[in-house]
Amino acid sequence: MSGGRLLAIGYGAIVKQTFATLADNIAAPLELLILYCKPGAEARAREIVAERPSLARELLITSDIVQAIAGKPAFAFEAAGHDALRTAGPKLLENGIDLLVSSVGALAHEMLRKQLDEAAARGGSCCDFIPGAIGGLDILAAAKLAGIESVTYTGRKPPKAWKGTRAETLVDLATISSEYIFFDGDAGTAARDYPQNANVAATLALAGVGFDRTQVRLIADPAASRNVHEISVRSACADFTMKIEGRVSPDNPKTSLTVAYSMVSAILRRLSAP
Repeated sequence: MSGGRLLAIGYGAIVKQTFATLADNIAAPLELLILYCKPGAEARAREIVAERPSLARELLITSDIVQAIAGKPAFAFEAAGHDALRTAGPKLLENGIDLLVSSVGALAHEMLRKQLDEAAARGGSCCDFIPGAIGGLDILAAAKLAGIESVTYTGRKPPKAWKGTRAETLVDLATISSEYIFFDGDAGTAARDYPQNANVAATLALAGVGFDRTQVRLIADPAASRNVHEISVRSACADFTMKIEGRVSPDNPKTSLTVAYSMVSAILRRLSAP
């Protein structure tokens, strides 16, 4: 499990935890770690990598996607948000670089999905999304083959997790004393309106019955101490419900710790593949 050349897109909480967990679970350092970040963020990105010097023998930090591609990464992972995926995703894929995506909500935009698909076809690469904060996508895929009647996702988070989002215009997050449902609609709208919080809804939509038919409720709950994801599915082969209480990332209350571990799991599978 060594000798890999890995490209990371982003320098936030998910990338920081991904690096920490990856460093603890690889047998030998990566040959090269490329960290692609936005202009002006190179120093902050370097600080994150400096915390795990054993992760890679060589390091390249750049805000130039062409330079990142020139490093010839075996594959890349994204954990930087919708804009970063739109900017870097197609270029990586058309250059034959496989991509693991955490900002799945960006795929609610049909044009971006088309761009990524076309770029992957040109480059002979693939774009995969990670399960992130949830699980159970295997049974959802099986139910899809049998015929799904309904998929409902409820995302419940502490009020502070919704700061900086459209929810602030709908409810006073600082003063609410009980749960407040501020969104009730389809997954496509949820992913577009709440790009930092509705990646789970998008993941379910892609694995199941699509963005229009996947129903979503988003809740600010002062009694919640974790990011709670509840999924309810009715299908011709099985009805099932799941509830996942994700511990919150200490660096970003919008993100569950599970996301980084999900990403590392996917990375390790690729590094160990023949």
